[in-house]
Amino acid sequence: MAAEILGDYQHVIESFTFVTGTGGIFDFRVNGELLFSKKALGRHAQPGEIQALLRQYVGPSTPLYPRED
Repeated sequence: MAAEILGDYQHVIESFTFVTGTGGIFDFRVNGELLFSKKALGRHAQPGEIQALLRQYVGPSTPLYPRED
């Protein structure tokens, strides 16, 4: 997931953090802003949910970072 995020948004993200810990903690922060908290929501992220939250954060009109094929 981290490689996917960096590959797509490296040009608009200064930093992002996955925080894991005891008691079921899993937080995802971008530039210091909390986008997902398993503990707060009481559930795991659904497949694609973290990427969708990130897309919403950067704005849907933000182009993905160009990749060479």
